[in-house]
Amino acid sequence: MPILARNGILLHYEVSGSGPPIVLIHGFLCDGSMFSRQVAELERRHRVINIDMRGHGRSGASGSPCTLYDLVDDVIAVLDAEGAESAVWMGLSLGGLISLRAALIRPDRVRALVLMDTDAGPETAWNKVKYAVMKWGLQTFGSRLIVPAIMPIMLGKTTLRSRPEIRNEYRRKFLTIHVDSIRAGIDAITARDSLLDRLGRISVPTLVIVGEEDQALPTGNSRRIAEGIPGAELVVVPQAGHLASIENPGPVTDAVIRFLSKVTGH
Repeated sequence: MPILARNGILLHYEVSGSGPPIVLIHGFLCDGSMFSRQVAELERRHRVINIDMRGHGRSGASGSPCTLYDLVDDVIAVLDAEGAESAVWMGLSLGGLISLRAALIRPDRVRALVLMDTDAGPETAWNKVKYAVMKWGLQTFGSRLIVPAIMPIMLGKTTLRSRPEIRNEYRRKFLTIHVDSIRAGIDAITARDSLLDRLGRISVPTLVIVGEEDQALPTGNSRRIAEGIPGAELVVVPQAGHLASIENPGPVTDAVIRFLSKVTGH
C-alpha cells in the first residue's frame, strides 16, 4: 500500500487495475474500504486509486485546521505521485464535497465526476448545531456515547433493520475514530462555501447517485446538483441510506460502470 507524506501527514492509498485512472474518495467517518464492493469491478477496466483521507482509516491523524480545498490538494498530491494527469473523481459525502471543488478550481485534473450522497450548498444552521454537539460529545465522552446517534444518520432504515453485518461493521469503525481528526473534519465540513451558483460552470460528464433513504443529505440535495450541472445524470438507489456504496452496492456499481463505459470507453 503506497504512503505519501504531505505536510507532515501520511496519506495511505491503494492502487489496483489498469486503464484510465479513477480516484475514490470516501465519506466522513469512513475510509476507502467503503468502496470495496465497487473496486473489484472497476479495476477490471480502470486504474483505481483508493485513498484514506487524512485522519481516516490508515492515514495519519490530522488535528490541525484544514479546509475542503486543502483536501482537494491532498488528492491531487496522490494523483501526482501516481503520474495521473487527470482522473475520474468518485466521491461519497465528504468525498463529493471535495470532488465538486476540484472540478471548479482544477478542471484540468478532473475527467469526469461520480458524486454520491453529497451536497453543493452550505451547511444548514441546524446541522451546524448538531455538529457542535457532536464535537462536544466527542471531546467530553469519546466516540462510544455518540455512536448510537450517528448510526441512523449514516445508515438507511433498511440497513438498520435487516443488514446486521453492515450495521456491526460500521459501529466498530465509528468507535475507532480519531477524535482530534474528526473535530478538524467537522470544522472543514461546516465552514464550507456554497457552490450552487457555480454548478453551471462544471463541464465534465457527471453522474449523481443518492440512496433513497439518505437522512444525512436527502435526495433533494443530489437532485439540485444534477439539475445544476449541465447534462448530469441522477440515479436514486433503493433501500440505501447515506452509505449507498455499501448498503446496496449492486445498483451503485452497475450505474458507475455504465457511466464510465460512456465516458472513458472502458
